[in-house]
Amino acid sequence: MRFYTKQHQFYCGIDLHADAMYVCILDATGEIILHKNIPTRPKTFLKLIKPYRKGLVVGCECMFTWYWLADLCADDGIDFVLGHALYMRAIHGGKAKNDKIDSHKIAVLLRGGSFPLAYVYPKEMRATRDLLRRRTHLVRKRGELFAHIQNTATQYNLPDPLGRIAKPSERGDLLKKFTDPVVRRMVEVDLLTIEHYEKLLGALERELEKIATQHDPVSFALLKSITGVGRILGMVMLYEIENIARFPREQDFASYCRLVKPAKESNGKSYGHSGKKIGNAHLRWAFGEAVVLMLKGNKPAQAVLQRLASKHGKGKALAILSHRLGRAVYYMLKNQEPFDEERFLRRGV
Repeated sequence: MRFYTKQHQFYCGIDLHADAMYVCILDATGEIILHKNIPTRPKTFLKLIKPYRKGLVVGCECMFTWYWLADLCADDGIDFVLGHALYMRAIHGGKAKNDKIDSHKIAVLLRGGSFPLAYVYPKEMRATRDLLRRRTHLVRKRGELFAHIQNTATQYNLPDPLGRIAKPSERGDLLKKFTDPVVRRMVEVDLLTIEHYEKLLGALERELEKIATQHDPVSFALLKSITGVGRILGMVMLYEIENIARFPREQDFASYCRLVKPAKESNGKSYGHSGKKIGNAHLRWAFGEAVVLMLKGNKPAQAVLQRLASKHGKGKALAILSHRLGRAVYYMLKNQEPFDEERFLRRGV
């Protein structure tokens, strides 16, 4: 975990909400010189901090409304830092808690060098990353509809299996298998919604791929050189990583991707693991999915998995390969080299 340790003349802590923001400004000695609740309007905020602009740093907790504040500070040349929500426990503890207290605690953390940093994702790629995440949400909703159709078939104990209904060509006589007209209508609604999702997702994926090749064509091509990684997994990795240079070591990258389990120890005793929710869930999914697709029809990779599984079990063997793939991606992007499957499998033994 990294902390903000730079010295400033003024420290501004903000408890940010959708419609209001509580602003607290401390001077270098820790004295409160401003403590006020204002509406979340850029002009109001800039007017409030105008006397303290020189030597000011602004900090807030990472929550869904931070985009506009980060962009505003960047445009006006104001230092801005984002606090890691899961590490900022200091503002959640205490006997009393309200917006006024929280804003003061944030300012105190800034001044004291204990403000835990989250990454301020660049404005240029931020919207595309969010659109890609929205695409994942829609794909999962489509998957829920497929599951509902299969569950409906199980409810009525249909004699014949439905087959691979995820493929449009396999759905020709699907409705005929449901004899009850109301049940048939329910399945028809699911199918119509699925068809709409498929049309929407197809156009969206083509648009996203075009944008990705404009943002960083070299890194995108390198990621797609990995066996089993296509345009979707390549785009997820590209936009969730953004810039590999922000990770000083491969261990930092693996931790961010949730590919390692942080140890929890005290006085020489181990208490298991902690921090499972700290990191990027999208990258954890992408690396896990990439390993499974790499193994599909790949006998050398399957042999490596079998050797690891005989020692650790299949679940842990897949986790080991995911971790090693994460390390490989780190050095691929850092050194601008394509994926070497033979080298990867040799190290995976």
